Amino acid sequence: MQISGEWYVGSDGTARPVLRGEILTGNGVWIKEPFLVDTGADSTVSSAALLSRLHLPTFAPQDRLSGVGGVTESVMVETHIRFSRETGSKVVFRGFYAALARTEMLDISVLGRDILGFFAVIIDQPGNTVCLLGQRHQYTITRI
Repeated sequence: MQISGEWYVGSDGTARPVLRGEILTGNGVWIKEPFLVDTGADSTVSSAALLSRLHLPTFAPQDRLSGVGGVTESVMVETHIRFSRETGSKVVFRGFYAALARTEMLDISVLGRDILGFFAVIIDQPGNTVCLLGQRHQYTITRI
């Protein structure tokens, strides 16, 4: 399985590895959302802007979220996140995911190791590659 991403250039001019996915709302509608591929993030976290569009019940988090900006308020939501494979079919992840309550803490949702851990993650800016590999796909590193 291969899920391909891209190097997305944000408003600050910096290119970051992103996978474009979809997340299921409380209304049963899939909405598109970019996810920053963050190999240092323990878990997948939705931005406050996305949380406001989800219309899902929220639950108290089990743990506190912290990062470079310090500890922040969060909630948990139960939903599905899906990505397109190289064949066009979808791969779906169902679970409880954290979401930030304050808009200034995160401007893009983060894809963390709770999902990334199922894949070999390739983030190769010089090679213009962002992808997740699993099942029958693999990669080889060779010296040229």
